[in-house]
Amino acid sequence: MEKSRILIVDDIEENLKVLTETLTQEGFHPLQAKNGERAIQIAKKASPDLILLDIKMPGMNGYETISVLKSDPETKEIPVIFISALNQIEDKIKGFTSGAVDYVSKPFQKEEVIARVTTHLTLRQALKDVEIEREKSESLLRNVLPQSVAKELKDTGNSKPQWFNNVSILFSDVVDFTSYSTNLDPISLINELNTMFTKFDEIMESNGCERIKTIGDAYLAVCGMPDYVDNHAYKLTKAALEIKDYLTQKNSENNSGWSVRIGIHSGEVVGGIVGTKKYIYDIFGDSVNMASRMESNSEPMEINISENTYNLVKDKYNCILRDPIDVKGKGITNMYFVKGFLN
Repeated sequence: MEKSRILIVDDIEENLKVLTETLTQEGFHPLQAKNGERAIQIAKKASPDLILLDIKMPGMNGYETISVLKSDPETKEIPVIFISALNQIEDKIKGFTSGAVDYVSKPFQKEEVIARVTTHLTLRQALKDVEIEREKSESLLRNVLPQSVAKELKDTGNSKPQWFNNVSILFSDVVDFTSYSTNLDPISLINELNTMFTKFDEIMESNGCERIKTIGDAYLAVCGMPDYVDNHAYKLTKAALEIKDYLTQKNSENNSGWSVRIGIHSGEVVGGIVGTKKYIYDIFGDSVNMASRMESNSEPMEINISENTYNLVKDKYNCILRDPIDVKGKGITNMYFVKGFLN
């Protein structure tokens, strides 16, 4: 385990010697500086875990030194313990107001020095641990929620459902997933899905789209929410084409046969957080159902889009009108296969 580095700042050689020996005997790694200027240099370069700083020094005194340390982002979090004469109460009070966390008195009592140093090193480590856990929590929120929604939840403690008028929704589903489930062991199956969906996520992110969730082998993504995107249909369709290209290449390289059906629809949705303990961001509305119908009426390795989406992308993509299909709850419906970009 790495030894904690303690920077001792004192212009008196005997004080440096006593403190260095005391800290070394207790398993710490002492560093030395005889003036404030040198202390600042060492603090920036070596990032000590704690600083023992004498108040009375020629040139830059302790108060001036801590002022520089606390104004620099690289050193401001390093705890400082002032070294003060036993009867100098005013110095101790001024030291606390300057940013010091504690003091040790001269002449030194070894037990006092070790007790105060150990206490504040332990406290600093505890604060670091709290910060690490906080960052983990925020990272988890950013991974499971759209960025703006995660920020709202962090800032206010809640997130209200929102209505979005212009959004494109994508559903994809693995073709013959049941046969994969039968022929692959569960761990291999999950690893394959994880590899594919991780790549899907990368494709979505690179195109300004957002994955909402996965359910088994189904993948749901959107573009145009929670932040407005004026060309949402174009971007999501482009992402769909890149997913096709990725799977084609993957199958060629690995001699595998993964295939998906993709459906896209554009319209209105409501988005919001579901749950109070296990947060899930989800979308609702007739447009979500329509996107699902586009997927279920698609074909292997085809991108099936609705009339709404077609009207938004027809100037950019080569779209083939299919024979009208009777969609449950919608009646006879026009759909189009997207074959690629227009030349």
